[in-house]
Amino acid sequence: MSNTSRLGLPLLQPAQAQKHVTVNESLSRLDALVQLTIASRTVSLPPAVVVDGATYAVPFGAVNEWAGHEGEIAFGSNGGWDFVSPQRGWRAMILDEGEQAIFDGTLWREGMVTLSPYNAGLSFGVVEIEQVLTAGPVSVTSAIIPGNSVVVGVTARVTADITGTLTSWALGNPGAVGRYGSGLGLSAGAWARGVLGQPMAFYSPEALQLDAAGGDFATGAVRIAVHYMEIALPDA
Repeated sequence: MSNTSRLGLPLLQPAQAQKHVTVNESLSRLDALVQLTIASRTVSLPPAVVVDGATYAVPFGAVNEWAGHEGEIAFGSNGGWDFVSPQRGWRAMILDEGEQAIFDGTLWREGMVTLSPYNAGLSFGVVEIEQVLTAGPVSVTSAIIPGNSVVVGVTARVTADITGTLTSWALGNPGAVGRYGSGLGLSAGAWARGVLGQPMAFYSPEALQLDAAGGDFATGAVRIAVHYMEIALPDA
């Protein structure tokens, strides 16, 4: 055997010359793959400038130096790209998505905390948006709550002072004012932590709604995060 079975680390051979080359290659692989962080799993065009240690999950349809390496992990090494095949059960932080993922043998599955032999599982996720407020008594987000999900709670942070004639505001859903908090502050840094007493299922995508109390919104911005669970079907 010339390489280790899991990480593909090159092994020293008897009476090998220039042992430092093999050792350095192994160290580079360890540095890239231990405590694995993946810059992206959707970028199909390799970056023009290779940064040593930069790591990507190569998607289907990848081109140039990544062509033919779909499903593998590409990492920068000595100004070029090296590759390793991930194994089922590997975990990684997907940096451009802000989520952890587990490799099921074919795909990276974001947020998974359990994974059955046929890939049924439970996942946790967060959707985060920046809601810019405009004049009026209500501000409705896009349908950011995923369908077929169970929401645990919603958190929010005022990122730009909320102005207008209002005295406070509430965070909820259309038809459920204040479900995640009411009497909320207007200054930048004010926050809401809306933990539901019982997790709530949403069977279709759903929006959030910000309601002004005692007046209307004029300007401001609020960063909102939905914290939810999903269940994945087993494979056919």
